[in-house]
Amino acid sequence: QVQLVESGGGLVQPGGSLRLSCAASGFTFDTYVMAWYRQIPGKERELVGTITNVRFSTTYADSVKGRFTISRDNAKNMIYLQMDSLKPEDTARYYCNKSPGSNPWGQGTQVTVSS
Repeated sequence: QVQLVESGGGLVQPGGSLRLSCAASGFTFDTYVMAWYRQIPGKERELVGTITNVRFSTTYADSVKGRFTISRDNAKNMIYLQMDSLKPEDTARYYCNKSPGSNPWGQGTQVTVSS
């Protein structure tokens, strides 16, 4: 069955960096466009960015463009999110999934940006 396990979140000061990881299993990873999403309690889940499966082309939400970088390793069934110049408004629970997202979702990893 599909399993997505996110890790790497934590508490970081504004301007800091974090690298999130996601281990995927249960599906043919290298045939799917993958994505990172984030959600704040009480709000809709937001698409952070996507990465294609062959050319590794990326797209980003305007709010993170130039600060976040998505990468993937098809040999390891892993996707990553490098987050630099973090802002308090980046505080959210971050999830990886296919693009578009589908059930099941992983547990996510909490990122808190605060001084």
